[in-house]
Amino acid sequence: MHRYSEWFTRHPVRLVPFGFGAAIALCTFLLMLPVAQAGPGGTEFVDALYTATSAITVTGLITLDTPVHWSLFGEAVILVGMQIGGLGIMASAAFLGLVVSKKLGLRSRLIAQAEVNRNVMVGDLKEVIRRTVIVMLSVETVAAVILSLRFHHAYGFSGGSATWQGVFHSVSAFNSGGFSLFSNSMMDFAHDPWIIGTIIASSVIGGLGMPVLFEIARRNWGHRKWTLHTKMTLTGTTVLFVGGFFVFLGFEWSNPATLGPMGWDEKLLPALFQSVMPRSTGFNSIEVGDMETHSLLSAIVLMFIGGGSASTAGGIKVTTFFVLLWVIWSEVRGEPDVSAFRTRLSSAVIRQALSVALVYVAFIAAGVLLMQMFEPHMDLAHLMFEATSAGATVGQSAGITGDLSDPSKWVSIVLMFGGRMGPVLLATSLAIRSRHRLYRYPEGRPLVG
Repeated sequence: MHRYSEWFTRHPVRLVPFGFGAAIALCTFLLMLPVAQAGPGGTEFVDALYTATSAITVTGLITLDTPVHWSLFGEAVILVGMQIGGLGIMASAAFLGLVVSKKLGLRSRLIAQAEVNRNVMVGDLKEVIRRTVIVMLSVETVAAVILSLRFHHAYGFSGGSATWQGVFHSVSAFNSGGFSLFSNSMMDFAHDPWIIGTIIASSVIGGLGMPVLFEIARRNWGHRKWTLHTKMTLTGTTVLFVGGFFVFLGFEWSNPATLGPMGWDEKLLPALFQSVMPRSTGFNSIEVGDMETHSLLSAIVLMFIGGGSASTAGGIKVTTFFVLLWVIWSEVRGEPDVSAFRTRLSSAVIRQALSVALVYVAFIAAGVLLMQMFEPHMDLAHLMFEATSAGATVGQSAGITGDLSDPSKWVSIVLMFGGRMGPVLLATSLAIRSRHRLYRYPEGRPLVG
């Protein structure tokens, strides 16, 4: 026992994947119980593991129809799994930030404190988790009340059913879970601003990340006093939000299978919903598999980027993507330093962003390659969409998830787990292993391009 505790003490980063793995194992066991199934027959181990992994990593991909296959107990297990997964993601981000700060020198720790959260001292893990729980429960409660009232009064759900639907979808939205108790996700409510608007707001708030939310909540807040991280996250989120809206609205405007048959005013809300969901929660209000190929590729890009750091959203994160954009912009302009919002970005941050992005590309590309080998009869664009959705822990599907073979399901499970653990662990490991040498090698200039 002492040997194992020493193993974790020396390498505390290992606690995070171990904790998530244990939660997935417990969730899998509970979902395989007969009481978790709505009808007769059993649940295959790979399907139970797939669902558990999807819930704990707050992905939302499903191989079994949630409202049809699972009983109320099974749905409750998924709900608790999403809540534990969402809280675990944000708590582990705070924990890993503490680990990194302990490995840094005093000057670097003070800089990290200033750039992560001015209100919470570096090392005050309990306070961060306490405030995280308060924000999470507050947003989920408000969203649950709005959704429950709407389901009851506008759609005739009974009081108990409306409450359960409201609570389930509010937790799923804020934690970027993507699970729905409707077989066609949110398609029946595509034009309902109360339901769609509530889910969008909850998803966006959950996808910003706790450091940003904490900073916005300060009484003396103002954009000039925001940290670089908050400025980049809010700016990037706004650009992707607006850009995604016009991209999907334009590409799907005449598509007879999605927005085509709708009036011009009816197209707006589904396009807005689709611009948000690929970066966070994964619900859908139109048939994703019927979207144009260029819309699918646009969604893949948004899924790859994801949401804010220390949030429940997946992807390489908004700040990582925009750091790389600023690198390109500075190189094009021939500037010696990479600067954003009148702040110079350190070379360590640039290297970390580049490493995370390239590893993520290789990871998802390997998943696409394996899936294409196992499913040669399926459309490549749909397989790319499926693999990216799993690796970015988004949860949107092109409609092929239930038709995947068992080997492809295992690939998707690895993508979901690795996609959730990989970027934050890689960034943390790079920060911890940062070191200074007393010598430098001669400079070389190989041909590039």
